[in-house]
Amino acid sequence: MIPGVLCAAAVAAVAVLCARAVPLVGAPVFAILLGVAVRAIRPLPDRFRPGIAFSSRSVLQAAIVVSGFGLSIATVVSTGLRTLPVTLGTIAVALILAPLLGRLLRVERMLQTLVGVGTAICGASAIAAVSSVLEPDEAEVALAIATVFFYNVVAVVVFPPLGHALQMTQEQFGLWAGTAINDTSSVVAAGYAYGRNAGDHATIVKLTRATLILPIVAAIAIWNARAKRTAHAHVPWKRIVPWFILWFLAAALVNGSGAVPASWHDGIATVAVFLISVALAGIGLQTEPARLLRAGARPLALGFLLWVAVAASSLAIQRATGL
Repeated sequence: MIPGVLCAAAVAAVAVLCARAVPLVGAPVFAILLGVAVRAIRPLPDRFRPGIAFSSRSVLQAAIVVSGFGLSIATVVSTGLRTLPVTLGTIAVALILAPLLGRLLRVERMLQTLVGVGTAICGASAIAAVSSVLEPDEAEVALAIATVFFYNVVAVVVFPPLGHALQMTQEQFGLWAGTAINDTSSVVAAGYAYGRNAGDHATIVKLTRATLILPIVAAIAIWNARAKRTAHAHVPWKRIVPWFILWFLAAALVNGSGAVPASWHDGIATVAVFLISVALAGIGLQTEPARLLRAGARPLALGFLLWVAVAASSLAIQRATGL
C-alpha cells in the first residue's frame, strides 16, 4: 500500500501549500481537484491502486476519528439531536421525490431506489448497503454510484462559495453541507474548506445522518421480502453498520473527560484536515471524469434534480426551524 499512500500524501501536501496561498478554497478542495488533474494527465501504475483505495476510505475514517478528539461528547449529542429535524426532512425529500422524478424521467425502478438512497443518506456507502439486500445488477450499482459521486465532486467546489454568497455562519453552513451533500468525504471537505467550526459541525451532522442507513435498509429489506412473498428479510448488519462512528464517539468521550489538553486541539484539527486532504486526494486519483459523464443523461438528470431539491429543502427547513 505504501506507493499509493505516499502518492496521495504528496498530492495532499501540495494541496496544503495551495490552500495557504488561497485560504478561501481550503486544502481538501485543492486535494480532490489536484487528484483528478493528475489522473486525467497521466493514469498511475497498477501498484498504486491499493494504497490509493486505502487512502480514500480508511484514511478518511481515521481523519474523522482524529477530529473527534477535538470535540466533546456533549457537543456531538446535542448537535445531532438539535439538527435532526433538518436531517430527517432532507432524507424524506430525497426518498419521496426519487420515484416520482424517476418515473417522469423514465429511469428504471432499481436505479431510482439506488440514486434516491444514495442522495438521501451517504452516497456510495448507502448504495452498497441497499445493494446488499436488493441485489441489483452490477451495472446498476456502478451507474448509481457514478451519478451520485459526480454531484459530490461538484458540491465540494460549489458549496463553499455559495455559503459565502449567502453569508452563512459556520454552523449554518456545516448543517447545510452535512444534510445536502451525499458522501462523507465530500461533506467534510466542503465543511473544512469553509472553516474549522463548519467542518466540525458538518461532520457531526453527517455522521448522525449516516446512522439512519440502518433503519432505512431494514425497512427496504422487509419491503423486498414482502414483494417477493418470502417470510425472511435478511439484513447483513456487519457489512452496513458504520463502525468508525463508534470510534468517533469514543474519541469525543475521551476529549470530554478532560484527558486531551485544550492546547492540543489546534494540532488535532491540523492533523485531521491533512488526513482528510489525503483521503480526498485518493478519491481524486481514482476519479475518471469521462466515466462519470458516461453515466447517462437520465440518471444524471435524476441525480441533479434530487441534489437541488435536497439542498433547497435543507435551507428551507433550517429557516423554518430557526436553525
